[in-house]
Amino acid sequence: MSDLAMSRRMFLSAAAVAPVFAASTQTFAAVAPTPAVSGPIAEFLPPPDRVRILTAVTQSVVPAPQYNAEEVKQITSQGKNVEMILPKTMDEMNQALAEVDVVFGSLNAEMLSKAKNLRWLQAIEAGMDTVLFPDLVKSNVVVTNMARMFAPAISETAISMLLALTRGLNKYYFPQFQKKTWNAERNLVEIDGMTAGIVGMGGIGQFVASKLHYGFNMKILATDAKPQPKPFFVDTLREPGWFMEMVPQVDILVGAAPNTPLTANMFNEKVFRSMKKTAYFLGLSRGALTDETALAQALKEGWIAGAGIDVAKTEPLPSSSPLWDCPNLIITCHTAGYAPQRRIRLMGLLTENVRRYANGLPLVNVVDKVRGY
Repeated sequence: MSDLAMSRRMFLSAAAVAPVFAASTQTFAAVAPTPAVSGPIAEFLPPPDRVRILTAVTQSVVPAPQYNAEEVKQITSQGKNVEMILPKTMDEMNQALAEVDVVFGSLNAEMLSKAKNLRWLQAIEAGMDTVLFPDLVKSNVVVTNMARMFAPAISETAISMLLALTRGLNKYYFPQFQKKTWNAERNLVEIDGMTAGIVGMGGIGQFVASKLHYGFNMKILATDAKPQPKPFFVDTLREPGWFMEMVPQVDILVGAAPNTPLTANMFNEKVFRSMKKTAYFLGLSRGALTDETALAQALKEGWIAGAGIDVAKTEPLPSSSPLWDCPNLIITCHTAGYAPQRRIRLMGLLTENVRRYANGLPLVNVVDKVRGY
């Protein structure tokens, strides 16, 4: 396996802005509006003589990924001598770990110690905070994720949250519907031409930004930790140090960054007090980024006009959380990324990466294990 000193963005930018990969009977379209965010390139040379894929997961995270017969055929047809092992019990999974070179899902330290031949871990999540652990980071195992696969649906949820807040649906009309009353509320907000600030220009950030710009004529300001070309629908893209200068300028502040030690609680009291009183906050990527106590206070005391969050620090959100009693807050319970189409994208990425692995080509969505995304 070689780890080349060039970015995945440089590799992908040689193709079209939205390349399409034929993946067996289905098609995987690279969904980012601009080339993928940077990351290491990983390829396995010479290509493996055989590919043994195990679906595995730690019991404490999420259920093991499931694949039907058609999907298994789609994946195993991507190279010579490709086999998928779908264990039904933890014992079956532990017995198979020693012989496989690929895992779909997640591992813990004990499982990694048993997987002596493991070369590549394909996570079934986009965020890596629950997947990476010290032994995995230090190992030679290449990790790829599902970055950008959930972004189209999440961006639509973001737009629906924003419109529900600004057009009074959650504050006025949904309660009126329950009471069967008619009251024509006219204290509404138009978002066309506003300024949005996007924190994190990965898949979620880019999809939200493009929809706000093209759909609502918005000026887009953004920050990102990785140097990257400024998308043509973004007015200004700067380093994270510009964040507090950006905050007072925007009408909509969008949290779309990964969860790392540098981003924990970044949306805090200082930030909410620095926002316009007419501004809205959308928390879309990870709950750890938001100081929930400060957000609750900001909403209850009118520091900001409203907020929508899809993620929380503790999930399910405890009944004791102050967020439940906040005015003008929409919570979507970490479901923003769901839609039938996402399964097609997930399968497309899996099959494309298996094809690449089996043929010694660079994998898609390689994670920088040290950075954590």
